[in-house]
Amino acid sequence: MRQKFQLSHADATKIIAAIQAELDKTGKGAAIAVSDEHGELLAFLRTDGCPLASIVIAMNKAFTAARERKESRAVGDASRAEGFPMTNFGDLRYTAWGGGVPLVYEGQVVGGVGVSGLPESEDMVLARMGAALIGA
Repeated sequence: MRQKFQLSHADATKIIAAIQAELDKTGKGAAIAVSDEHGELLAFLRTDGCPLASIVIAMNKAFTAARERKESRAVGDASRAEGFPMTNFGDLRYTAWGGGVPLVYEGQVVGGVGVSGLPESEDMVLARMGAALIGA
């Protein structure tokens, strides 16, 4: 029987470093959070120029993506389409904004990455880029 893959601190810092490098290229600031499969924080970086509110939002995006096994934007879209409030999840860390992406290794969600501080579409691009590094 194969042992279950567990996201390591090295994996998390690899994701953060790649996203930070992209932010540095453009001179933009954001918060980057990587969570474990349960949505709990594994690693975090607040870059220069990051808006203060983005700290918690990035962590919440990673949490949402890991817990729901889908992008945080998809969770928010379902909430809006089906008319249920996000508070129905019973945890105020769930968020409906894009920029949270599950980390998938061999078909299993092993964590989440959240980016916040830029326009939502840019957060989503960076989070997806970071998530693509798992297993690469």
